[in-house]
Amino acid sequence: MKRIIYCLAILGIIFTGCDPIEDIYNDIDSVEDPIVGSATYTLTSEDYTDDVEDGGLGLDFPNFSSEEDAKTMLPPFIAEMYPFWGEGSSVLVNYDLYIGNAEGVSDFTGADAYQFTNADYALAGSDAFGFYPNVDPTDYIPDVLDARIASPTEGEMILASYDQYTETPTVGLANLVSYNFAGSFEGWTIVEGGIGSDDVWTSQSGYVQGNGYFGGAVANEEWLISPSIDLSGESGLKFQITQEIDFLSVPDQIDILISTDYAGDPGAATWDTFAFDKTAFGSMTASEDYDFSAYDDMTITIAFKYVSSDTDAGRWRVGALAIKTVGATGATNSKGDYFMYSGGEWEAIDGVYYLSTDDYDSMGEGSGQPGRFNNFSSSVPADNYIPTFLSLNDPFAYAQEEDELIVIYKYFSSSCSCTQTRGNRYTIIDGEWTPHMSVISTSLQFGNDGSTWVPDNTIRYMLTGTDITFISNAFIDIYPGPADNVGFFGSFDRRPSSSNYWTDEMLLEAFNALLENGNFVTAEEQKYVLTYVIYNGSTTNETKSVIKTGGVWVYQ
Repeated sequence: MKRIIYCLAILGIIFTGCDPIEDIYNDIDSVEDPIVGSATYTLTSEDYTDDVEDGGLGLDFPNFSSEEDAKTMLPPFIAEMYPFWGEGSSVLVNYDLYIGNAEGVSDFTGADAYQFTNADYALAGSDAFGFYPNVDPTDYIPDVLDARIASPTEGEMILASYDQYTETPTVGLANLVSYNFAGSFEGWTIVEGGIGSDDVWTSQSGYVQGNGYFGGAVANEEWLISPSIDLSGESGLKFQITQEIDFLSVPDQIDILISTDYAGDPGAATWDTFAFDKTAFGSMTASEDYDFSAYDDMTITIAFKYVSSDTDAGRWRVGALAIKTVGATGATNSKGDYFMYSGGEWEAIDGVYYLSTDDYDSMGEGSGQPGRFNNFSSSVPADNYIPTFLSLNDPFAYAQEEDELIVIYKYFSSSCSCTQTRGNRYTIIDGEWTPHMSVISTSLQFGNDGSTWVPDNTIRYMLTGTDITFISNAFIDIYPGPADNVGFFGSFDRRPSSSNYWTDEMLLEAFNALLENGNFVTAEEQKYVLTYVIYNGSTTNETKSVIKTGGVWVYQ
């Protein structure tokens, strides 16, 4: 990428020699009225893939994987290209966006999921909390779906998610209920506690996080509340939490609460405070197995309560939670298979593969690798790993030319701070597994707000003769003199002493009528920079900026 440099004349200052670039920046910054520019730029392949220090974006592929990535990464790129442009400037960037999803993939990514319960394993003849290593789950899943899915419809598709032991289990403590918060709230609900309005609980790639620090400690109370947990018939229960606690100087600001009568209103429920270790600072740590037998044979709700003040705001990260009981225990692999209801029965679907936890781990468990959180992301692209995975694992390694396979996987999206189900179609081309690539060309506009470049939907528009005629006709009965005058001369009279004077308020009325006449983009928060001809003693152009707010156009 080449930086675009413009020759400047600044308030009579004449450059007679080559000053250092720092001096130029200082001179530019000292000017009260910054340079206002407008440009359109189309990214090149090198712009995407060159290292950041070389002026590029540092991506592995010549496209963005999400619009959010484009919005995040393009502002510093634009600032490097147009270093002297200031507030009011705009740049329209044309770029390529990878949209994935080959034909048929969305059928699987959008399918409902059914998570096997301990009772389901028992129904399938297992005395453990998963299928044994020598069992083919597809032999038993149809019977379980028959029992659990009420009134299935022809063609209905289900992702059956289950655990399978990788070794013969032994008797010990086993997870009865478990939540893995990597990239997901796991169905838990955020409830405000009446103090503050900030988003205290957020979903991150490896955990959920409670944090009341927003540039400084801010008073907030927010609860993260579980779905109803049915422990009927269970006894000898244990509780384990995997967590990281940082900067907590007031222990009472975080709590685990248990209720047996919660019905949607935390204030109306009875809550027990559950004692747990609040000193596990610094790294994600699994707690001991706490005694949880007080809730044997009960239906409960669990809440993570976070409170901060204007002086203290700790950070609480929860990676996982498990309620355990005595049972078969051992290493398990979390897997999934797709089934379709056809002809009155559930049938396994061929040609699709759902990545298991062991599959992610086989691709690397270190930082920046899929196995760390068992998902992909914009920084860990699926297509960097899946072709190699398929080429190394049976039966995919023996696929023939033009064989196809749909692979479904988990993807952590930074735009929603959540884990999504995504996928792609892979085809053997010239002996190699090749992902389907779907790239569209699109654009984003960015505006300079005086300190940085931000995504901006501003449309710059010069009023035409047709627009002036429309305004003249629309206002001839409201403002006869000014409307007749602008229609005749084609310019707005902006002389306060004139009987045909168009005030700012009158102009705004005209802009509202014009922009709503069906030929303009009228979405809420849409912005326009309107330029039009005026007469103020001489004929010249004038510009006003408007934005649609609450259904009407107002000046910015």
